[in-house]
Amino acid sequence: MNAANVITIVRILLIPVFVALLFSNVPHGDAFAAAVFVIAASTDTLDGYVARARNSVTTFGQFVDPLADKLLVAAALVSLVGLGRVPAWVAMVILGREFAVSALRVVGIAQGVSIPAAGLGKIKTVSQCVYIGFVLLPHDSLANRFHVHGGAIDAAEWCLLLVTVTLTVISGVRYFVNARSLIHVPGSPAR
Repeated sequence: MNAANVITIVRILLIPVFVALLFSNVPHGDAFAAAVFVIAASTDTLDGYVARARNSVTTFGQFVDPLADKLLVAAALVSLVGLGRVPAWVAMVILGREFAVSALRVVGIAQGVSIPAAGLGKIKTVSQCVYIGFVLLPHDSLANRFHVHGGAIDAAEWCLLLVTVTLTVISGVRYFVNARSLIHVPGSPAR
């Protein structure tokens, strides 16, 4: 257990705090939930930086870091679908991609192959966190604060949604294309 892995574990521990705040009746609970989400999402960059700076990249960290990202995004999406703030199809596309990639990683591990996240996968994660963060913001307050029509805020949210879903699908397809030379389909002869 090194500093980078501790940061990753903290990200996982912040997930129930985020969900509890989101569903609570605490005054400004949404704002507190958004703040916790932003802090948790920011630790993804921090743990990677610490691991590289201290030359302490571990197999545990390589496994748990993307898992923590997936748990955070999944908890946020499922919660926001439950609150009627994110369309269910968006959550299904994003979570379907995450489960498929996770299954592929498990197959890779079983075959002794590590399939690292690619640059587009990291951009996809950032876009998902930006989209979720934007959805968490109180749109009425944003419209009033920046003196824009509420429709402009809704249009911005839809643009973020489309970018996020597009990056999610493309990065998932690329992940499978890149992995095909590294692993073999169970039951087929090894390469």
